[in-house]
Order: sequence, then structure tokens, then C-alpha cells
Amino acid sequence: MVKVVGGCHCGAVQFEAETTERPELLDCNCSVCSMTGYLHLTVPHEDFELISGKDALTSYKFATRNADHLFCKICGVKSFYQPRSHPDSWSINFNCIQPNSLIQPEIVTLDGQNWEEAVAKLRSKSAD
Repeated sequence: MVKVVGGCHCGAVQFEAETTERPELLDCNCSVCSMTGYLHLTVPHEDFELISGKDALTSYKFATRNADHLFCKICGVKSFYQPRSHPDSWSINFNCIQPNSLIQPEIVTLDGQNWEEAVAKLRSKSAD
């Protein structure tokens, strides 16, 4: 496992997480991810620690209202959030991780415009 450190643009929200050296990043084309350029690094809740900024976070929910998109109230950056696809994990925006991390990710495309089918394929792949 490798520790990564990251946060929002202004530095109010900061976190640490542990992941594998070669994690999969999901590049989703849903409306919110494609507009923000979000690259998903999914880590179990127990492998994530919010160091600072809990009070700086604001929430945005849409559609099914199951995903909890968390943004910094100061700079507007979503550095992590609770995805509906992985209820026991956080999704970290890989672009918000400090560039000196030692991980070498593989990017996997997720067809978020057809979310139900795409997540079913993702889950069946994980079960293999």
C-alpha cells in the first residue's frame, strides 16, 4: 500500500489515503464528471482520513440523491466524495493528489451516461 496526500485548491480541505501502487482510475463521462474532469480513485472508507476542512465542505446531491458530492466552500473544488457506485468507499479526485505520489494508475473508462449498465459491468469485472 502507498500513502497519498491531497486536498482542494485553497488548502482548506486536506486528506490522506492508502491505495495500491497501480490503482485503477475511473474516467467517467456522466454530466458532472465530464464537466469537472474528475478522475476517480476509489478507496475504502477505512483507508481514508480527512485531515482538515470538514467545516469547509458543502454537499450537492442530484438525480437519485445517493451520491454525496462534497465541495470546498472556499475554492469550489471537489477533491473527494461519496459515490453511489461504491457506498463503502470514497472517490478521490486523482487530480487533487499531490504530484509526488508514488502510484502508477491505470485509467479505465466508465460510461456514466449509461450508469446502470456501466456499473453492472464494473461490478461483474470486480467479481472475476
